[in-house]
Amino acid sequence: MLTVCAALIPGTLAHLWFFGPGIAFNLTAAVAAALVTEAALLRLRHREVMPFLGDGSAVLTAWLLALALPSLAPWWLPVLGTALGMALGKHLYGGLGHNPFNPAMVGYVILLVSFPREVTTWLPPAGAVDLGAHLQFFLTGSLPGTADLDAVTRATPLDQIKTALGQNRTIPEVWQENPIFGDLAGIGWEWVNTLFLLGGLWLVFRGTIPWQTPAGVILGVGIPALLFYAIDPGAYGSPAFHILSGATILGAFFIATDPVSAPSAPLARLWYGLGIGAFIYIIRAWGGYPDGVAFAVLLMNTAAPTLDYYIQPRTFGHGGGK
Repeated sequence: MLTVCAALIPGTLAHLWFFGPGIAFNLTAAVAAALVTEAALLRLRHREVMPFLGDGSAVLTAWLLALALPSLAPWWLPVLGTALGMALGKHLYGGLGHNPFNPAMVGYVILLVSFPREVTTWLPPAGAVDLGAHLQFFLTGSLPGTADLDAVTRATPLDQIKTALGQNRTIPEVWQENPIFGDLAGIGWEWVNTLFLLGGLWLVFRGTIPWQTPAGVILGVGIPALLFYAIDPGAYGSPAFHILSGATILGAFFIATDPVSAPSAPLARLWYGLGIGAFIYIIRAWGGYPDGVAFAVLLMNTAAPTLDYYIQPRTFGHGGGK
């Protein structure tokens, strides 16, 4: 768990550089809420606190949830999301090792459905909000003086594309009008995701996470993106845009690879990742949300036991498994 947290550091620092210090406030609040919730629920379940509190799982859940939230967020957003994710996504099922769903994504989806405006209010890269303004908004939910939240925030590239397509505009038109899109997937976003990619590849190289799941997610997003982009580039984003924008890379290497809620058989992991990637693309292209990583992961969490049952590794000395 702590090794995975270490791999998140480069992307987190890039997030901090492009979108401001709010991610540090979110991360601090989320980690504190995760540790307090973990300790309280362990006490209620009459379990020892320290062995579980020091295993890093609560910190990793908090870190992933904090990264999914906008840098300009009130304190109660990461606290509430983390506490609900720990309680309803982990301890409700018996704690670490028994949870069928990814706790961080449980908490995030609850926040997204309950507080859509707060969860989708993102700053543009290098937004004109200083440290003091970030801290005041984190503590009070308001900006200094007469500053207007709508004036300093902007929709993410995925959200802008989805809105423009709903207005019968083409992607090249939107791309030319908005310098925020950068070269591939949005200024800031493409660098953040590239560093998450490097951290994820380091985990694969170390053997900390299996390669099949992230490979499946990237292929599951990239293949349909390539096909539809070849058919109509004016209505569908390129594979690079879908892979390097939003939470695709974070989801592929750090969320979908959760060892508890994912399958254990190697081939099952590949199909699991392919399913997540396909759901991400379907939700982005035709669903009601601009991203969809959290919903895709939770949907495939439900399929993980079935995949493990029907796609079992071959037993040594036998002709094959089920």
